[in-house]
Amino acid sequence: MRLSCSSRFAALLLGLAALCAPLASHATAEDLRARYAQLGEQLRPDANGHTLHVDSSEEKDRLTGDVYAVLDHPFATVAASLKEPAHWCDILILPFNTKYCHAVGGGSGPVLLLRIGRKAEHPIEQTFRLRLDWRNVAATGDHFETRLLAADGPVGTRDYRITLAAIPIDGNRTFMRLTYSYAFGFTSRIAMQAYLGTAGADKVGFTVVGRDGAGRPQYIGGVRGAIERTAMRYYLAIDAFLESLAAAPGQQAERRIQAWFTSTEKYARQLHEMDRQQYVAMKRQEVVRQQAIIE
Repeated sequence: MRLSCSSRFAALLLGLAALCAPLASHATAEDLRARYAQLGEQLRPDANGHTLHVDSSEEKDRLTGDVYAVLDHPFATVAASLKEPAHWCDILILPFNTKYCHAVGGGSGPVLLLRIGRKAEHPIEQTFRLRLDWRNVAATGDHFETRLLAADGPVGTRDYRITLAAIPIDGNRTFMRLTYSYAFGFTSRIAMQAYLGTAGADKVGFTVVGRDGAGRPQYIGGVRGAIERTAMRYYLAIDAFLESLAAAPGQQAERRIQAWFTSTEKYARQLHEMDRQQYVAMKRQEVVRQQAIIE
């Protein structure tokens, strides 16, 4: 089925949502420890070995998603790696829709220059621009938080945010909260509805909303399903980035690309979009391209 322009935009928009996240106020280490304890049995290893819980919400003019995860990496490694703006570009480039990311200095601090396009190869001049202000909010021995913010987006979207907060937990591991969100208006709402009525009609997220007659889980769909898919893609990108640090510097980009695709295919019902050969070839080119500044 051929998508309209608004439907194609909505598909990009829902992918772009992963680059945004709100915490209305600063989340302290105590807040995160309380949330970790509160999740309890909800935060357990899944069939693919990832310990996580995905949540989402839809308000009148905003979509929000959360991924709570236990990372098998020491807190010191997580905090030291994610406090570098350029490393966020190493992460953000991995999902299909991100075509370019480069960190530059801005008047008030670092800025990430992003280009968002279709999931397949997309000429850079036809992509959507997004400038994310990057800020370290907290960096102590037991608490780390980074935020990325953009006031405006394409086709009536606004207030893009992404927040990652983390604390150390037992066993030399890290508890992470990845929260993201964006606000939308009438035009973008219509575009999303068009997408969900066509290419996104059969796609699902991760929240289980019921069981079928055979006891199989039924997953949430619609815009919340889309937000959850994007959340998982970015969580898996963070995990792939951290895993790649064990490789020699010249091998890390390739290791991230391969690891991210392998991880997403473990959740093929929600995340499969293309075959490995197509994805790897595309991302190798985009990783090379992001070394130069493109305004």
